[in-house]
Amino acid sequence: MPARAFIAGLAGLTISANERAFLRDASPWGLIVFKRNISTPQQLHDLTRSFRDVVGWEAPVLVDQEGGRVQRLGPPNWPAYPPGARYGEIYDRAPEMGLAAARLAGHLIAADLKAVGIDVDCLPLADVPVSGGDPIIGDRAYGTEPGKVAALAGAIAQGLQAGGVLPVLKHLPGHGRATADSHHRLPVVDTDRATLERTDFAAFRPLATLPLGMTAHVVFSAIDPVTPATTSVTIVQQVIRGFIGFQGLLMSDDISMGALSGTLAERSRAALAAGCDLVLHCNGDLAEMTAVAGSVPELSGAALARAEAALAARSAPEQFDVAAARDMFTRMMAGGAPAAQGMSAS
Repeated sequence: MPARAFIAGLAGLTISANERAFLRDASPWGLIVFKRNISTPQQLHDLTRSFRDVVGWEAPVLVDQEGGRVQRLGPPNWPAYPPGARYGEIYDRAPEMGLAAARLAGHLIAADLKAVGIDVDCLPLADVPVSGGDPIIGDRAYGTEPGKVAALAGAIAQGLQAGGVLPVLKHLPGHGRATADSHHRLPVVDTDRATLERTDFAAFRPLATLPLGMTAHVVFSAIDPVTPATTSVTIVQQVIRGFIGFQGLLMSDDISMGALSGTLAERSRAALAAGCDLVLHCNGDLAEMTAVAGSVPELSGAALARAEAALAARSAPEQFDVAAARDMFTRMMAGGAPAAQGMSAS
């Protein structure tokens, strides 16, 4: 059965009988996991394997594994990683060191994820925060200058891909200027378009060739005064696909977040009508997932082509001495090591 245009979640550590029936019937394109789904490496590996067995193919499994405040896999079973701002601090002292640290972090995160069957990470961010913005981005961002943000985001994406994990560019076309947390209410950005193109949007342009991207639930009043980017055909076509030039597979941010209005079915249809290829639903509520699944079509046309291209970018991890790399990364974070060379060789 062809995959439908949505990504699902699960309620707990295993797949219930009702969830199995739903996954078989609804055929989501992928699964996203959260802390509620994670206990030990073996349990998580079993969960991702079970999901793929149920849907009948090597469907992608996603996670938000940034480091800092947003880290679904963490101690004691997995290492803690710093927030994105840490790489920016190193970059300010020595740009090459900052880029090497970001690249190495991406590769190490990928090694953690691949070992448990996760092959897509919702990272990197290219959001450019401003003074007065809501702290939901805060130290998750790599800096406040678009060129620096793009360079560090690109380095982390390179590391993830070297480790066999696909990156997801977020939050298109920018969440850093938002004055509200879109998990709870709809942010409205009133900045003029020329400024947005010079700052917020500019950080995404060098990353436009990444295979997957995620939208922001943010209104940009100078471009579309009513509709958030996720459901705005103007933003998706003129800004994300147009000015930024992103041509990869585009998913919504979590369709159940408080920023959006209407039923889940209405939200899902609006996101796809605007130009998103996939609807992301995260909370694992089976009734909600059923509503989303019933409102989205099977992947076809340009969306299917982009999905196939993204999955074709999945590759085997490069050879990598994880222990040596982790030691190097620890020393880099402490400011005591030069940029590693050739760490991917073993």
